[in-house]
Amino acid sequence: MTPPVRRKPVSRNARPPSVLSIAGSDSGGGAGIQADLKTIAAHGLHGLTAIAALTAQNTRGVSAVHVPPIAFLRAQLDACFADFEIAAVKIGMLANARVIGVVADEIERRRPRFVVLDPVMVASSGATLLEPRALDALKRRLLPLATVVTPNVPEAELLLGHAIADGAAAEAALVELLALGAPAVLLKGGHLPGRELVDRLDDGVQLHEFVHGRLPVEGHGTGCTLASAIASNLALGMSLPDACADAAEYVHGALLGASRPGKGAVSVLDHFWRLRPGS
Repeated sequence: MTPPVRRKPVSRNARPPSVLSIAGSDSGGGAGIQADLKTIAAHGLHGLTAIAALTAQNTRGVSAVHVPPIAFLRAQLDACFADFEIAAVKIGMLANARVIGVVADEIERRRPRFVVLDPVMVASSGATLLEPRALDALKRRLLPLATVVTPNVPEAELLLGHAIADGAAAEAALVELLALGAPAVLLKGGHLPGRELVDRLDDGVQLHEFVHGRLPVEGHGTGCTLASAIASNLALGMSLPDACADAAEYVHGALLGASRPGKGAVSVLDHFWRLRPGS
């Protein structure tokens, strides 16, 4: 595996590259914008945010969701693109079709070099988070704009409209997802059976597999962390396969060091494990 790329020190007068997260806020600090910012910082980059949804959330669940006015989301995006050197964009939770439309419009207008789309559509409880119109908008507007899309199995099943039961079905699903317009797809394997967890990347040229042993940890924010780690690695100059491989390794290490600061059963990842002595 290619070792992590470390950003060279920059002059105080230079503008270091930034990674923009367009996603929802997790008041419990384990997922969403909060996980993204920790991940981006752990990779030595500057994190920016455009908050598309606010959640009242902790380790036991989500009790309320507030979607800011569309004009305010657009203002956040304008502020970020006007002032910063944005090397990559990570897109997470987008609550409805109008929000998806605004984000797609801005990505089309700004044309950032890298876009990592984490299609957050299914809650950990199994509940669907997107209305049918929003799912259609996600497929039509955002999939073709992404550098890579990072669904888990339930999200891929929603995108395709059928079940994905095993590894062979996962490989077939990658081809179907590419046919929807995504240039590359990383299908996360955490929901599939087996002792090992296999994440599969199809970049339109080759199938790559990233394999790790399963850990007895129910992690919170793993998908957000993986996507923002990929975005950070792309911003640092890695190829897409290496960016995904390193991000999968990063999440595995963050799960090994995870803790349970809340009263719920889920653990919050150790996003800074690589910076600790001996790592």
